[in-house]
Amino acid sequence: MLLSFLRHRLTMIAQLLGILCALAAPAQAETVLAKYLPEVAAADLVAGADGFGPIRDDLAVAPVLKGGQQIGWAFVTSDFVGTTGYSGKPIHTMVAVDQAGVITGVKLVKHSEPIVLIGIPDAKVKALAAGYIGMDLVAQAKSGGKHDLNIISGATVTVMVLDDSILRSGLKVARTLGLGGLASDEIAAATVEIDPTATAPADWMAMEGDGTLRRLSLDVGQVNAAFDGLNDPRANAKPETAPADSIFAEMQVALVSIPAIAQALLSLDEQTNLKTWLKLGDHALMIAGKGIYSFKGSGYVRGGIFDRIVLVQDDVSVRFHDRDHKRLVGITAKGVPDFTETDLFRIPADSGFDPTRPFRIQLLVQRQVAALEKVFITFDLAYQLPAHYLRNIPVPVETVAPAQDETAAQTALWQKIWHGKKVEIAVLAAMLSVLTLVFFFQGLATRNARGFYWFRIGFLTVTLVFLGWYANAQLSVVNLMALFGALVDGFSWQAFLLDPLTFILWFSVAASLLFWGRGAYCGWLCPFGALQELTNKIARALHIPQWTLPWGLHERLWPLKYMIFLGLFGVSLMSIEQAEHWAEVEPFKTAIVLKFVRAWPFVAYVVALLVAGLFVERFFCRYLCPLGAALAIPARLRMFDWLKRYADCGTPCRTCANNCMVQAIHPTGEINPNECVNCLNCQVLYQSKTLCPVVIRQVKRRAAVGSAEGPIRPRGDLINHPNVKGPKHV
Repeated sequence: MLLSFLRHRLTMIAQLLGILCALAAPAQAETVLAKYLPEVAAADLVAGADGFGPIRDDLAVAPVLKGGQQIGWAFVTSDFVGTTGYSGKPIHTMVAVDQAGVITGVKLVKHSEPIVLIGIPDAKVKALAAGYIGMDLVAQAKSGGKHDLNIISGATVTVMVLDDSILRSGLKVARTLGLGGLASDEIAAATVEIDPTATAPADWMAMEGDGTLRRLSLDVGQVNAAFDGLNDPRANAKPETAPADSIFAEMQVALVSIPAIAQALLSLDEQTNLKTWLKLGDHALMIAGKGIYSFKGSGYVRGGIFDRIVLVQDDVSVRFHDRDHKRLVGITAKGVPDFTETDLFRIPADSGFDPTRPFRIQLLVQRQVAALEKVFITFDLAYQLPAHYLRNIPVPVETVAPAQDETAAQTALWQKIWHGKKVEIAVLAAMLSVLTLVFFFQGLATRNARGFYWFRIGFLTVTLVFLGWYANAQLSVVNLMALFGALVDGFSWQAFLLDPLTFILWFSVAASLLFWGRGAYCGWLCPFGALQELTNKIARALHIPQWTLPWGLHERLWPLKYMIFLGLFGVSLMSIEQAEHWAEVEPFKTAIVLKFVRAWPFVAYVVALLVAGLFVERFFCRYLCPLGAALAIPARLRMFDWLKRYADCGTPCRTCANNCMVQAIHPTGEINPNECVNCLNCQVLYQSKTLCPVVIRQVKRRAAVGSAEGPIRPRGDLINHPNVKGPKHV
C-alpha cells in the first residue's frame, strides 16, 4: 500500500516537473515570414500565383504556387538581414524569387519609415518596389551588386536600406537554396581555408604555370576592336595610333598575403613591411604592369582613389584608396619580366573578401571623345587561388557561415552613404566652423550692424536652400522619438549613421546645448526656421505690419510647444507609428523635405503658419515647435552665459526687449534661455552708438570732457545675464 502511494506521488511530481520544464523552455522564435504570410495574397506578390505552400522548417521561405505547381520561393528580407531603416527598425519586405534566381515579386508589408508613412505617395513606393521585379540575382552576384538606384526625393536613406536588404537577403536565399547555381560556391568557400604549410614555385614562369600568378594582356588591336564594338562613332574616330600588336596594357596579379606567395615574390624587407602594414584579417594583392595604359591612372592623386581598377567577388566590390596602396620597390622572384609599375594593394578585413573564393580584377579603359566626355570599356582578369594553397575543413553543412558578416555589411552600407555625401558633409562642416567662430567672437562679429545683418541673411539662405531643400537635413522631433525607441529596444549606431548630415547635426546640437542652448540650431541651422525668418524679412520690406503680442498673452502661449512635445512623447511610448503621424504638427516634411509637393491640407497648414509668421516673426518657433521645446529642456544645463548685458537693461531701458524677434527678453531685462534663438541682435544693439542709451550716454560723456574716441567700455555696469546684477550708472 505504502509503495503504491509513493509510486503515485512520484509519478505526479515527474509530470509536474515535465510541465514546468516545458513552460520554462524558450519557445521557438516565430519568423517574420510566418507573421505576415497569412496577410499577403499570393497574386499581390507574384502575378498569376494562387497560393503559398508551408514554410520550411530549416529556412524562413515558403513555396509560391500556381495551379498547384511551385513557381518560386517567398521570403521576408528581415529574416535574413538586420539592416534597419531611418526609424531604427527593419523594413519588412516580402520578396519572391524563381528557381533561376530572378526576383518575381516585391511587396512592402511592414515598416516604420516616417517618410513613407506620411509624405511619399503610395504610387511612388509601389513603383520603387516594382523596379526590382526581373532583377537577376545570379548576375548581381557576379557584378558585385552594381545597378542603378531609383532614388525618391526626400527618401534617399530609406531607398538605400530597401535596396541593401532586398539584394543581400535575395543573394542569401538564392545561395542557400541553390538557385541559379550559386550554392556550390558558397559551400566550397565555407569548407576550405588557407594552408599555412603550402609552398610556392621558385621562379616566375612556374608561378604563371600553376596559377599563382594570373595575367591580363591587351594589345592595341584588341582595345581598338573592343571600342569598335560599342558602335559609338566618337570612339571609333579616335583609335589608338600605336601598331596593332603593341602592348596596350599588361597586368600580373598575385595574392601576396598568402605567406608562401609572399616568400616567393618579395624580399625579406618587403615581407616584413607587408606584415606590419596588414592588420588582422586584411589581405594584399601585388599588381605589376606595363604598356601604354597605366592601371593606376592619375585619379587617385586627385581624389584618393584608384579609378581604373576594382576587385569584384560575388556581391562584394572593393575600390582601392591611396591609404590602401604601397609602391613595391622590386620583385625578387627568378625570371621576373620588366615592369613599369609594381604595387601592393590592401584589401580591408571588413570588406567581406574571401581569399579562398574566385574573384576578378576589373580594368576600366577610357577613351576621350570630347573635351569633357569619355567612353569606357572594361576587361576582367580572373583569379582563383590554386588548390595547393588551400586545405579542407571538416565543417558540417548546417554550420556554414554566411558569405558576408551582417555587421560588416551594415557598416559597408553606411560607409557607402557617407562616401557619396562627401561634398555635403564638407559644406556642413564649413557652416558649423563659421558659426562656432561667430559665437566665440560675437563681439567682433556684431560690431558692424549692417555687415552682420547681411551675413545672417546669407547664412540663413544657405541653411534653407542647401541644408533644407537640397540635402533634406531638417531635424525633427521624430528623430528624438526614434532615438528613444532605439534605447528601449536595443541601441544600434547603424540606424543613425545612415543619414550623415542628420547625424553630424545632432552631434553638433548636443555639443552646442552645453555652450549656447538651443539657439545655435533653432536660430541658425533649422531650415524651416530660416524660411520663416526670410519670409518675414520680405514682409517687412513690403511694409506688412508687425504684431507684438502683449507680454501676458505671449508668456501664456510659450508652454504650448512643451505640451505638444510631451503629448507626442507620451503617444510614442504606446505607438511610435502613431506618434509619427501626430508629429505632422511639424511642417518640416511638407515645406522642406517634400518642397510643398503634397496633398493640399498639409500645404494649407504650412502656408497658414508662414502667413502668421509674416505678422508675428517666427510664429511657429515661438509657440508650436515640439523640437524647440525638446531642445530647450536640456539647454537649461548650459555652462556659459555669452550674451553681454548692461545693468540698465530692462530697467529703465527696453531697447533690446522691443527688438527681440521672438520676445525672449523679459520686461525686467532677463533673457529666457529656453526661448532665445541666439540671433545676436541684442549684441548688435549692445554696441550701437545710435540705439543703445548706455553707449549713447558714454559717447556724450566723452565728448563733453574732450576724451579721444575709443572703444566703449562701461566701468561697472557690464554683466553676464542672468545671474548677476551690477551697479547701475546714470
